[in-house]
Amino acid sequence: MDHRLSSDYEDLRKSVEAFARDVVAPVAAEHYEAHTFPYDVVRRMGEMGLFGLPFPEEFGGMGGDYFALCLALEELARVDSSVAITLEAAVSLGAMPIYRFGTDEQKATWLPRLTSGEMLAGFGLTEPGGGTDAGAARTTAVLDGDEWVINGTKSFITNSGTQITGFVTVLAVTGRDDAGRPELSTIIVPSGTPGFTVSEPYSKVGWNSSDTHELGFVDCRVPASNLLGERGRGYAQFLQILDEGRIAIAALSVGLAQGCVDESVRYLHERHAFGKPLEAYQSLDFMVADMEVRAHTARVAYYDAGSRMLAGEPFKKQAAIAKLHASDAAVENARWATQIFGGYGFMNEYAVARFWRDCKVLEIGEGTNEVQRMLIARELGLGR
Repeated sequence: MDHRLSSDYEDLRKSVEAFARDVVAPVAAEHYEAHTFPYDVVRRMGEMGLFGLPFPEEFGGMGGDYFALCLALEELARVDSSVAITLEAAVSLGAMPIYRFGTDEQKATWLPRLTSGEMLAGFGLTEPGGGTDAGAARTTAVLDGDEWVINGTKSFITNSGTQITGFVTVLAVTGRDDAGRPELSTIIVPSGTPGFTVSEPYSKVGWNSSDTHELGFVDCRVPASNLLGERGRGYAQFLQILDEGRIAIAALSVGLAQGCVDESVRYLHERHAFGKPLEAYQSLDFMVADMEVRAHTARVAYYDAGSRMLAGEPFKKQAAIAKLHASDAAVENARWATQIFGGYGFMNEYAVARFWRDCKVLEIGEGTNEVQRMLIARELGLGR
């Protein structure tokens, strides 16, 4: 198996690498410290076509694939995870459910603006009392004539409250089967719909320039035609979206892990101590060598999962492995990069401090790492 990139993929990677270096990096610290959303960066990402990478040209996309998106995420996360997660959530959680499960009318209405980056969308899955257990959802949607009436709360929803957010897709209980089990469906709720409220932004440890809110629904009415996909298939739809999303989060994690290597190599070249450059101290060199090993092996893991997905082969286990290994690598590399920088690593003006604050959530989002271990074990026939 050859994991070397084709010329098209490599050209894309290089163009995003240059964009991240020349456009994203210079303003990353400013937005991060001010907790401001980088609208100009997002606009320019849209002009590059990044939001449309995996979508067909008929919907305004670039005619690429999901692996192309992952390459872009890795390069962005090498300098700023907030921008990377904005793109990841916009595509994987915002636009992809519409593309995968939407009607022709829903696709025509929403996709062109989503793929251009003109509009963002969120995916309302997690609830305050449910966490990873989506099957415990308490948000309800009751059909009243030709309208859904939605009541409930969603938490930690990315891209849900920006000036360009167009809608959120909400997972809700739309009924019960004969055994009392919940019927889960997904429903599109446009921004500004009466009864739909967006709370103030969270005060987060990291991802400070990404947009995250709690959402409330009180007798919120939307047309019955806003049902996304088949009624009662919301849980299955969400599982499919998350399998793909885990590869994307793995790619983002690899970017952060590689960014730690980049910054550490630069620092060892420039910084002197006791009359010698830091790179003259083998113990520090070995730290960075181990960091490079982690980034490289994590990259191979998500490349493998991505290639299986594109080939139409089963990839659930490989996606879980990639997400688990890459997020662990990101946390470990951020820890050692901060150590290499010493006191400067504790200062927010340095990228490694942002990396340290951003890395932990990678072990939580898109399914915690404990969930990934559970999935891997089940794929091995254990725990049934």
